[in-house]
Amino acid sequence: MLNILLAPDKFKDSLSAEQVCAALSEGLVKKYPHATIRNVPLADGGEGTSELLTRYFNGTTVKVAVSNPLFEPITATYGYAAQEQMAFIEMAKASGLVLVAKEKRNPLYTTTYGTGQLIKDALDRGARKILLGIGGSATNDAGMGMAEALGAQFFNQHRQKIKPTGEHLIHLHSIDASYIDPRVKETEFIALCDVSNPLYGRTGAAHVYAPQKGADDKAIALLEEGIKNYEKVVQNTLGLAADFPGAGAGGGMASGARVFLHARITKGMDYVIDALQLEEKIKQADLVITGEGKIDRQTLSGKVVAAIARLAQQHHKKMIAICGVCELSEEQLRKMGIHQTISLTDPFTSRAEAVKNATALLRERVSEIRL
Repeated sequence: MLNILLAPDKFKDSLSAEQVCAALSEGLVKKYPHATIRNVPLADGGEGTSELLTRYFNGTTVKVAVSNPLFEPITATYGYAAQEQMAFIEMAKASGLVLVAKEKRNPLYTTTYGTGQLIKDALDRGARKILLGIGGSATNDAGMGMAEALGAQFFNQHRQKIKPTGEHLIHLHSIDASYIDPRVKETEFIALCDVSNPLYGRTGAAHVYAPQKGADDKAIALLEEGIKNYEKVVQNTLGLAADFPGAGAGGGMASGARVFLHARITKGMDYVIDALQLEEKIKQADLVITGEGKIDRQTLSGKVVAAIARLAQQHHKKMIAICGVCELSEEQLRKMGIHQTISLTDPFTSRAEAVKNATALLRERVSEIRL
């Protein structure tokens, strides 16, 4: 009997990973009626990972009243699996760029306070393991807002509390971490981070990411000096190193997660592979099918398709990739260990049509699979 593993990412702007699995399954049942098909929809640690893991661990979605990046009241969500005492939090839900109108975007004035409120709510529910997705933020406060929501206090040289936003990092003079919620020490924090940018410098948080969040040259310069100051104060006050590869992610949120939560920083896709026991599932399969909306150079940097291809290659499994459009050469695909690539776009199908009719096309195109 043929064992088929479906392990795709979402097709962005078209189908969720679950919908991709469903469409492929329908087509495969017709082509291989006696096959065993296992669906494992995936995410790469970024957008959608919280929802994916919440479903996988039979969790529920929790709604919480929090502050958005501009301290305005909103309702944000996270996933909680009570049996495992695990919470799945994406900082973008409370501190995300999409929550701020374009004309108001400026990381000088935004905060991660709302993300800290989500963490506190998870602790109140009994979470003892918290997964924190870092990405999509509107902030550059080095996690200062998140830490304040959990009890940390930040002062200027006159021992006055400062507002936990990017513009006030330059005024930071001392930190009192003694009032941080004691449950933080009893909880395992894992921060998902897929970049290696340092806290500051030409490839740091301010220079690389702040412009995408609405910062002009003057704001970038101020944020750069502020985040350098933050590193010195953390070292002098807490005796901890705030800078490391990846510290600049999320406007320095990765740094704050390690400093204030003692979080372990790991790559998102690596965590998903371990949590879903994907390697074992690949070992059991005869055929592995993965996919994403667009296979291009970014795919090579460790996204879902590349990660699944690597594992399939290690275990000598036949690997097929299905995508909306493929921009890689046959040689690049072969080196990844992909035996066959099926694209929904072709001389008769435009990108727009592929996006609109992805479900029907996925059902049909599995007939092209060659074993």
